Amino acid sequence: MELGTLLQTFPSIGPARAKALKKLGLETVGDLLLYYPRAYEDRTKIYSIAAAPQEEAVCVSALVAEAPRTSRIRKGLTVTKCRVVDGSGSAQVTFFNQDYVRYALTAGESYIFYGRMEVMGRHRQLTNPVFEREDRARFTGRIMPVYPLTAGVSNNLLAGLALPSVESCAHLVSDQLPSEVRLGRKLCTAEYACCNVHFPADQEALAVARRRLVFEELFTLSCGMAFLRSRRTEARGRVFPDRPVEDFLALLPFSPTGAQRRAMEEVRADMASGRPMNRLVQGDVGSGKTAVAACAAWLAKAAGAQSAMMAPTEILAHQHYETLSALLAPTGIRVGLLTGSMKAAEKRKVQAALAAGEIDLAVGTHALLSQGVEYADLGLVITDEQHRFGVGQRSALSSKAKTPPHVLVMSATPIPRTLALLIYGDLEVTIIDELPPGRTPVETYLVGEDKRERMYNFVRKNVSQGRQVYIICPAVEEGEGSELKAVTAYAKELAEKVFPDLRVAFVHGKLKAREKEAVMAAFSGGDIDVLVSTTVVEVGVDVPNAALMVIENADRFGLSQLHQLRGRVGRGKWQSYCVLVSGNRSPETRERLKYFTQTTDGFKIAEKDLELRGPGDFFGQRQHGLPTLRAADLAGDTRVLKEAQQAARDLLEQDPTLSQPEHRPLMERVRQLFAEDGDIFN
Repeated sequence: MELGTLLQTFPSIGPARAKALKKLGLETVGDLLLYYPRAYEDRTKIYSIAAAPQEEAVCVSALVAEAPRTSRIRKGLTVTKCRVVDGSGSAQVTFFNQDYVRYALTAGESYIFYGRMEVMGRHRQLTNPVFEREDRARFTGRIMPVYPLTAGVSNNLLAGLALPSVESCAHLVSDQLPSEVRLGRKLCTAEYACCNVHFPADQEALAVARRRLVFEELFTLSCGMAFLRSRRTEARGRVFPDRPVEDFLALLPFSPTGAQRRAMEEVRADMASGRPMNRLVQGDVGSGKTAVAACAAWLAKAAGAQSAMMAPTEILAHQHYETLSALLAPTGIRVGLLTGSMKAAEKRKVQAALAAGEIDLAVGTHALLSQGVEYADLGLVITDEQHRFGVGQRSALSSKAKTPPHVLVMSATPIPRTLALLIYGDLEVTIIDELPPGRTPVETYLVGEDKRERMYNFVRKNVSQGRQVYIICPAVEEGEGSELKAVTAYAKELAEKVFPDLRVAFVHGKLKAREKEAVMAAFSGGDIDVLVSTTVVEVGVDVPNAALMVIENADRFGLSQLHQLRGRVGRGKWQSYCVLVSGNRSPETRERLKYFTQTTDGFKIAEKDLELRGPGDFFGQRQHGLPTLRAADLAGDTRVLKEAQQAARDLLEQDPTLSQPEHRPLMERVRQLFAEDGDIFN
């Protein structure tokens, strides 16, 4: 067996299973060795029926006393039962919808069952345990890996493939960590790590293996990020004349906060430095990031350069266009708008003005990247809500400039600093941590299903005072988790039964862009009282008159997402409210949602979310350009991350291009890790 051996050559893998495995990215033995378990089951101890601890998963050795019987309870539900015995007593084993068990368990044979032992009076029961024949047991008496699965792939199947693969090929896994780094940090070999991450000898061996794999992954990532940074610091950029920020501030109709002022000064220094600016400005909704972008565009104009600002939605592009046009009118900066839904003649007119240098700041959506859009002299690229674009689109817009442009990235998604330094490894990070004076914090409440009528009365009261209301649901149609409030059906119920006298509308991500824009524009214009929506409004239009946000099934959202949603209200001069509705009684869930009601600090919320849910929640599906991590958990592995970053710095000081023979395997690994963003090293 080799690392390149195809899994479909294993006897248990037919075409259907091969296809299911491919969904998980598993085609070869090498893929499988890099597919790490997500959890482990301790099957090292085997109990008798009488001695088995209650309510925890354990191994029990017992003889099947009678042939299993299957009965059909109702459509879609069958139950298979049998009695098992040992010297200490007997238990009933029950399986739901697992008809194959009738043929898999034979009366008179001994098996090892792994599951929870329930005790009801004198009766003992195991429900849906996994099992194997005692004389052929492979996964008993050991710590068992639990892998991420997909339809058609069971954990037993994956473990059954992993065991011979590890035994035959662990020694073939190449050790890409330079030996001075591995020995200096007292890390185990790649072979030991591979064996013990899949089938640990004991808990200590697992900890040693995991530490090595986490370190290696974060170390490789840190090396890649260091390349990004060095590429940036070595590049020559345009020097924009150093103008005092005070001159710009004098044009503003408001007095900026200290944090805004600091961000503007950092942008000014970057643009005058002779290196291309690559700066991330992070700040909560309403903290004043747009004024920082306006200042950057003003500096670009003074240098005779054009700016382009890309927003993730048309409605947000329109909003930025209006805000910036008003803000920059006194400075003589000409602002243009370019979006996909504009008529062809309008587009041509804007494109001609851009090419002729008659527009100083182009605001738009992805249309700014489209073919045929030429800039007379693009010197500054601004992207809003960067995590919705990813590195590729940022580069595509930059490529329309003749020389490397200055790049300013804005995000209202608070990201913990450790994560920001990794994800935006090629960016300097500025945090605007002050809200403008006069912003009233949104009052947040958590209510159960029993308070639904009161919540509806509160909606009605807000509308009677002339305010507007958002109601957010996690699902679009019935069937996507039938207990969830589904947008289309729920909006209909509200419009017909609950609020027949109010103007109720709905919007969700599956609507055509134009339909979505029309509903949002009507809400913004005050023609809708209650807007029922999925999270498409999370990054969206500014409606100062919306003063109440109701979030149904709030337990289904991460804290950071809840925070983004809450940021849609509280933008006007009225006291605003956010009501979380959840029938979930789990103590952990209640504690998480209670925490959210008690703080409005986006960064504290982000840290808590990272601690509770891991980094996935910040970005949804891989939109951020960060390579997928297999072993590391950025929430729990912060200490190892710092060690790995230091080790990467030390190594790159000695060998900045990793060209020494002993470092070439590492360089190859860095290239593989950043395969989706492969041009970063060219």
